[in-house]
Amino acid sequence: MSGAINFAHTEEQSLFRDSLRKFLHAASPTSRVRQMQTTESGFDPQLWARMNQELALPGIAIAESQGGSGFGWVELCIAAEETGYALTPSPFFASSVMAVAVLNTIAPNDPLLARLACGEVRAATALLEGPAGWQTECFTCRVNQHRAVGVKQFVIDGATADVLLVFAADAEGIGLYVLEEATAVERQPLTVIDPTRRLARVTFTGAPVRIAGTVSPAQFERIIDLCSIALANEMVGGISRLFDDTLAFTRLRVQFGRTIASFQAIKHRMAELLLQVELARSAAYYAAQAVDAGAANLSYVASLAKSTVSDAYIFTAQEAIQLHGGIGFTWDHDTQLWFKRAKSSEVLFGTSAWHRDRMIRHLEENSVAGGKRA
Repeated sequence: MSGAINFAHTEEQSLFRDSLRKFLHAASPTSRVRQMQTTESGFDPQLWARMNQELALPGIAIAESQGGSGFGWVELCIAAEETGYALTPSPFFASSVMAVAVLNTIAPNDPLLARLACGEVRAATALLEGPAGWQTECFTCRVNQHRAVGVKQFVIDGATADVLLVFAADAEGIGLYVLEEATAVERQPLTVIDPTRRLARVTFTGAPVRIAGTVSPAQFERIIDLCSIALANEMVGGISRLFDDTLAFTRLRVQFGRTIASFQAIKHRMAELLLQVELARSAAYYAAQAVDAGAANLSYVASLAKSTVSDAYIFTAQEAIQLHGGIGFTWDHDTQLWFKRAKSSEVLFGTSAWHRDRMIRHLEENSVAGGKRA
């Protein structure tokens, strides 16, 4: 490990989070989120342009030599947390998190990074081919003579991205390929529970691609780690929003001549929600810090964060609906937006059970390695 890990943000990082929250509160209210759900693209192009021009968010974790801001994963996770708090309809996670994590890990000098940093293009990552797509031997999408053939499932923003990053098998093993013209493939939007995060099935029938680099098992694991950690921080934003909205409602709702926040039973439930918020935040913040500190056990920390935050998000969403009473179960109330995001994020990059199994595997491997060294 190259540095100490802290649970708290610095003053500058806290100021960045506060300014970003104010910006998204004004530019991306829930009324705008609902409006974008009905559009074909699912995101707000004008908001995305402002996020680029005014905040330079697309290049936040891209090196300065590539035209980015040169910040670390902690700053990127702060931005992810605030987009999760506002449920911002934007390509941020697909393009500025996943695509950047992939290129930084496998091809840090690829010219596509400079185009992503300035917001010239939006990228999506065609990583999975099905529920068992974590292991490299499961890749059936193949590239032969720079032509891709196969199917990729659950591609975030895959139907609207300008560029696709494709993980595919080739003669050397697994390679990362870039499809510059995403319109050259069949892209089918999928019907999903969470319309604020669009997924697509992408079918390749000989589309021309260029090689960006070969993918080792360690690199593949790191990409899963980085994306899981960023997602965990985004989910913390959603948990915090549900807690804040629920607390405000209990202080406003009056029964028997007093606010329900004064009832002992409600106090206990809100205290439990606060505990879930703080546990989730600690796990997610620690994982983000671990990336920048060069932690050796990053996969363990990433799985710990993803499993902990996923469970906390589902619990908080369910409690928020119940504490809002009858209105919490309706389409017109905003709580259902974050509940659906909680359900979709729960399975993205692996369920809690999958990540706990992964943690156990890492513990066993480290135990065996430690025994051999002894």
